[in-house]
Parts: sequence; structure tokens; C-alpha cells
Amino acid sequence: MPHSKKEQRSLFGEILDWMLAPLLLLWPMSVALTWLVAQNIAHKPFDRELAEMVRVLGKQVALRHTAGGEPEAQFTLTASAAEVLHTDEDDEIHYQVLGLRGELLSGERELPVPLDEDRPVAGDVRFRDDRINNTDVRVAYAWFEPPGAAPGGSLIQVAETLGKRSRLATEIIKGVILPQFVILPLAVLLVWFALARGIAPLNELQRRIRRRDSNDLSPIDERDAPEEVSPLVRAINDLLGRLDQSIATQKHFLADAAHQLKTPLAGLRTQAELAAREIDAGQREPQALKKSLQQIAYSSQSAAHMVNQLLAMARAENQEQRTQRQPVNLARLATETVHDFVPRAMEKHIDLGYEGPETGRRDAPRALVNGNALLLRELIRNLVDNALQYTPEGGTVTVRIVDDPFGQVVVLQVEDSGPGIPPGEREQVFRPFYRTLGTNVDGSGLGLAIVSEIALQHGAEVQLEDANLRPRHGLSDHAGAPFGPGARFTLRFPALSSAPAADSGAVDAPA
Repeated sequence: MPHSKKEQRSLFGEILDWMLAPLLLLWPMSVALTWLVAQNIAHKPFDRELAEMVRVLGKQVALRHTAGGEPEAQFTLTASAAEVLHTDEDDEIHYQVLGLRGELLSGERELPVPLDEDRPVAGDVRFRDDRINNTDVRVAYAWFEPPGAAPGGSLIQVAETLGKRSRLATEIIKGVILPQFVILPLAVLLVWFALARGIAPLNELQRRIRRRDSNDLSPIDERDAPEEVSPLVRAINDLLGRLDQSIATQKHFLADAAHQLKTPLAGLRTQAELAAREIDAGQREPQALKKSLQQIAYSSQSAAHMVNQLLAMARAENQEQRTQRQPVNLARLATETVHDFVPRAMEKHIDLGYEGPETGRRDAPRALVNGNALLLRELIRNLVDNALQYTPEGGTVTVRIVDDPFGQVVVLQVEDSGPGIPPGEREQVFRPFYRTLGTNVDGSGLGLAIVSEIALQHGAEVQLEDANLRPRHGLSDHAGAPFGPGARFTLRFPALSSAPAADSGAVDAPA
């Protein structure tokens, strides 16, 4: 199933969204809050009028005594009081006057009576929202106690419909909200303009980078970039520095490779021209031609070995090879490599041996590591090849696998009885095309560099020291050959816990 391409995000658009989203979210909240404030403002002047009406009506309540001597409230609606209750063109006014015992003295009985727990102090006017005949009204009410009356008093209520209040609240909301319809787009435009000006240095930085020559890997000047972008510029400069160093290393590597290949190819051409001149001169001596052909074969072999080492180095540095990991039996790779080099060791009369777990036994411990079997085989082959090249006839080369009893590491050792490597050169021998001074051994100078690269990829530690071996008489006709200090390469790989059939990767690893 094809993977959907991830949509590229715009920094400008994302910042703009995060700046405008709160603004657009707060705007409806501002409208709602404005509406509540407008309602409160619209109520205040009309509430004062209602309260004044209640007080005027309260002054019209008097106390009288019945024939039985019981006090009762008496209400007389004077002309001035009636004028106060005059209904205007916009709203209707309703009123209600109740006596000391809740009897209706004047007004409309439909007005709801407030609960007893809402009874304020006598003469204190309160307000509430209510409904009369399915119409919303604002009610002002108070209890008045005529002089000489018992506590309780007469209830007076004045209710007014909400026409004027709604229109006033609407006018207030219009006066506040309508300018916002002009201000909000202007604010969005200003935010867009400010953001465009704010990221202009990023666009300029982009243009400067695009104008650079492909060979210009010099650092970018951080002073020309905004402070917030300085970490990114420093990271790019670090990448440019590493890229410059990598390209310089590759150029140096290619120059060395070309120089190293030049020698065997030149020898190959010289021997071929020499053989051709001898044939043209009429020389038919088989020995002379055989010698030229042997030199041609030797030069072609050296060139082929160099090419193989270059390919091995490329494989070691290949990123895809690093991800192809599986459980590998390092002991099996070591024994197979030793078997492959036995004929060459016999030609040089070198005792090539293996010490470690026996891979043929099922109950033998397995030295398992997590890695690439092809690269690990190349590592062991280069170590053994290097040891055989520098070990004189009659010497010894030993490949050893040491299985850690605690299961933490797997140790690989390759030691020889050759001339050894001086301490001052032990770091340099892992550089490409470097060869120890004072040796007449032909080689590419890439073997140990390949070993170092593969070991680094597998998290292995490489240690180089003198082997200090002793001659073992009776090994061959050259058993008495002098032994040098020798060299011992020790690599410690992180061990992999044993699992059934976990070493299948080593079985099928290509030679």
C-alpha cells in the first residue's frame, strides 16, 4: 500500500492560526459579555423609575380602624399618583396594592406575589423578573408599614414590560459591536502584516543560502539571522562543517585510491608492453615470456585486491548495511574464515589455528552478536589477511573467540608472531592507505580501516597490543624462525542473549 505523502506545514500559516484563533474565539465571548453588560446598563435608569413609582404609591397607603376596632390599610389613588402610572407608547405598566392581610386594595390581581423569604425591610424596594399574561416584565416591589400599623405592612408592586429596556440594550450592543466588525478585519490585516515583516529575516536567510555556490560550505553568519533562529543556524553550520570534512575525506580517499591503483596498473601496462616488444624482436624464449606473464598476473591480482578492498570499504560505509541486523554466530564466522585461509597459510608455512567454542556441537556455547553477517565476515577476513601478510614463515596466527560467562560481551582476538606495530603508529594504522614504515609487504592499506569502520558500526571496542608469543618448535620446517613481538587485535562485541535458531544468519552469510 503506497504511503500518503505528508503535507508540508507552513510556519507563517501556523503562527497566523495560533494568533488569530484566540482572537476569533474571544470575539463571540466579548459579544456575549457585552450583551450582559448592556442588559444591566439598560435596567438601571428604568429600575430607578419603577422604584420611584413604588414609593409614590406607598405614600398613598393610610391606616384606618374598622367599626370593630381592627386596623386595616386604606389606599387612595390620587391624580398625581395616577399620572405616574400612566402607560407610555412603548411599555405597559401594571400595579398591585395589597392590604395588611393580603387583600387586594387596588390594581391587578394577576401580578404574582413574592415569597415570604423575599420580604425585604419595610420601605426597601427590590426588583425581580417575572411574567404576566405570558409577557416578560420587570417588577419593583416593597412593603410599607403605615404609622401605627403592626409589623408586616402593605405590599406594593409595579411591573413594566421590557420594550424600552430591550431597545436601549440593543442600541448599546450595536454601538459596541458594530465598530468591532471594522476593527476585527483591520486587526487580522495588521497581524498578517506584522507577521510577514517578522519572518522577513527568515526569507532573506533562505535567499542567501539559495544564492550560495554548491561548493561553498563555509559557515552561515549567525549575526544576520534572528536570535530565535540562531540555534537552527548553528545546527546548519555544524552540518556544513561535518559535510565539508566528509567531502574532504572522500576526496582524499579517492586521490589515495587512484594513486594506489596507478602502481599495479602501470606495472601491468609495462609488462604487457615488454612482452609485446620481446615478441616483436623475435624472442621466443618461454622463460622470458613466462616471467612477463607472471608479472602481469601479479599486477592484475594486486589491482583486483585493491578494487575488492575499496568495495568492502564502500559496503562498510553503506547506510543500508547498518540497518540489516540479525543474530550472528561469531564463532561460526571465525571457523569458516580460518578454513578459507588454510591453503594460503600452508603456502607460507604459517601455523593458522582457531581457539574457541566448537560450532559443530549442539550443546556448545554460541557466541551470538546482533549484526550484519556479511560485514562481520569481512572484518574477520581482513584481520586474518593482515596477520598472514606480516607474519614470516614459521610463525603462528591464532583466531580466538572468548565467550563471556556473564553474557555481556563476545571477545574476538586475532594474534600473530610478526614484527608487531610500534605504539606510536597504533592509531594511524586504522586510517585508509596507511602502512607501517619499514615493511616490504604489499598491501592496499585498507584492511584495518575496514575493520575499524565495521567495529564502530557494531559498537565494538578495538584494542591493539603486542602479542609477545613464544616459538613453538616442531610446527614446520621453519619452526625455529625468529619471533617478533607480534600484534594482538582484540574486539569486544555486545553479546546477544541465546535464542533457538538465532544463528541462522551466520549459516547463510555469503563468503
